[in-house]
Amino acid sequence: MNNEQKWWQKAVVYQIYPRSFYDSNGDGIGDINGIREKLPYLAKLGIGVIWLSPVYCSPNDDNGYDISDYYDISPDFGTLDDMKALIKEADNFSIKIIMDLVVNHTSDEHAWFIEAKSSKGSKYRDYYIWRSGDENTPPNDLKSCFGGSAWEYDAKTGEYYLHFFSKKQPDLNWENPQMRRDIWKMMNFWIDLGIGGFRMDVIDLIGKNPDLKIKENGPKLHDYIQEMYRNTLAGKNLLTVGECWGATPEIAKLFSAQKRHELSMVFQFEHIMLDQNGGDKWNLKPLNLLDLKRVFTKWQTQLANEGWNSLFWNNHDLPRIVSRWGDDGKYRIQSAKMLAILLHGMKGTPYIYQGEEIGMTNIEFNTIDDFADIEAVNMYKERIAAGCDRESVLRSLRAKARDNARTPMQWNNSENAGFTQGKPWYRVNPNYPQINVENALVDENSVFYCYRKLIHLRRENPIMVYGDYELLLPNDENIYAYTRTYQDKTWLVICNFYKDSVEFSLNGTGKVLISNYENSCTDLKNGRLRPYEAVIYEWTNFCWF
Repeated sequence: MNNEQKWWQKAVVYQIYPRSFYDSNGDGIGDINGIREKLPYLAKLGIGVIWLSPVYCSPNDDNGYDISDYYDISPDFGTLDDMKALIKEADNFSIKIIMDLVVNHTSDEHAWFIEAKSSKGSKYRDYYIWRSGDENTPPNDLKSCFGGSAWEYDAKTGEYYLHFFSKKQPDLNWENPQMRRDIWKMMNFWIDLGIGGFRMDVIDLIGKNPDLKIKENGPKLHDYIQEMYRNTLAGKNLLTVGECWGATPEIAKLFSAQKRHELSMVFQFEHIMLDQNGGDKWNLKPLNLLDLKRVFTKWQTQLANEGWNSLFWNNHDLPRIVSRWGDDGKYRIQSAKMLAILLHGMKGTPYIYQGEEIGMTNIEFNTIDDFADIEAVNMYKERIAAGCDRESVLRSLRAKARDNARTPMQWNNSENAGFTQGKPWYRVNPNYPQINVENALVDENSVFYCYRKLIHLRRENPIMVYGDYELLLPNDENIYAYTRTYQDKTWLVICNFYKDSVEFSLNGTGKVLISNYENSCTDLKNGRLRPYEAVIYEWTNFCWF
C-alpha cells in the first residue's frame, strides 16, 4: 500500500465529546451545530480528522455509549440532517469525520433488546447473551467494568443477560450471524453518508465467551473483524481504530497489519496504566519515567514495520494529562508543550482530545456529589461499603475520574467559558478566565500554537510519519530522548520530564525545529534542559556511542 493510500498515517485526529464542546442553542448541552460553528477553529489548528464521540439516540445512562437507535441522532445533539451537514461542511475544510462505533452492547432501550426481553421465543432473543440461573445465583462470577456482577436477572423470562458495563447496556451476541449482518448494514449506512471511518468502542470484547470467562480477545474475535472488513470497509480507504485495553504488540499486529485486512490501528493503554497499583486504576502510584520509556519504546519498535501505532495522552475516559503527569500550576504551559512534543514526535497517528491543545486541566472535586459519571459514583459506593477511607476514595477519584475530561470546553472568559448561553449540563472548570481558546489564539507562545506547529511539521516532513524510532539515554531518570531517522535525515527529540533543570551530553549539533522555550541550546555536547524543556532538533555531525 503506498503512502497516498495511507492518508491516516499523516493525519492528526481531534476527538470531540459533543456534550461538552459547544452549545449552539442555549440548552446547556453541546451539539452538532456547535461543532459546525467551530470548524474554522479546528481548521486553524490544522487537524485532518474529527473523532466524534456518540451522538446517536441514547437514554444516556453512560453518556451516549448506551445506544438506543444507531440510525438517528439524539435530540440533545440535533438531527440527522444536522449530521449530514456537518459531514459535508467538514469536508470543505478537508476534515474527515469518524464516528464512534459501539457494537459490543446496546442500550436496554434499543428495539432489539425490548423485543429480546419480551419472550424467550423472540427472534431477537439470540441477539443478546442469556443464561439460565436462580434469581439469587448468577451463572458465574464475571464482574462488570462498572462494578458488581456482569449478569442481570430478568424476572419475566427467568434468565440472566450479560452486561460488561451498566445493566442498561446489555452485551450483543456476536455468534449470531443475523445480528452481525444488521451491524454491517448499519455501518454501511454511515459510510454511504460520507464519514471517514470509525473508532470502535471496546472492540476486543466482541469475541467474548462468558461461559469460559473469556472477556477480551476471544477465539473468534479476528474472524468477526475480518468479516466486518469484507462487508463494510474493503476498498474504501477508511480510518478505523479499535479500543483494546488488553492489547499487547502482538495483538495489535493482528488488528493493524495491513495484509490481515482488519483495522488501521488500535488504542492500547499500557502506558496509561503505569500510575496504578495492582491493575486497578483507582490504586494510585507515581509514574516512573523509565517505565514510560520502556513501554513506549516497546510499542514503537515492535510495530515499526508491521502494524501501526496510535499516539494519545487523553480521551473522554482519562484525566487531563497536564494535571496527571505534567504541572498544572507554575509550569502548566511548559509541561503541556513538553508532553505534546514528546508524543507527536513519535511514529504513529496522534490524537488530540478537546481542550488538550490549550492545556486544559483537571477540575477540583470536593464531594461525591460533584461527580456525574456512573463509573465514579459506583466506585465510590462500592469502596465506602467495603469500609475504605472516604478521603482516600475521593483522592483517587479526583486523580482519575472520567469527569475531569468532560467539563465544558473553555472558549473565552465570558460566563460559562463561552460554552453556552444557558445552564451548562456540567460545571465549568473555574480556571476558564485564564485558560481558554480566545486567550490562546492571541498569544503566539500558547500551547495552541505548539500543537499547530507540530501538526504542520508532521504534514510537511515524511520523517515524522515514516522515520524509524530509537531510544537514547535509556537509564536517564529525568530525560526522555529518542531519534527519528528517515533516508538521510535524523531528528532528535529530547524532553526534560520534570521541573528541575538537567544536563545532558550527546555528540553533534542540532538545528532547533520546535521548542517550548526560546534559545534552546544547539551544542548538544554541553546540553542543558530547563524545567519541562522539550526540543526537536535536526541532528547533524553526530556519531553513535
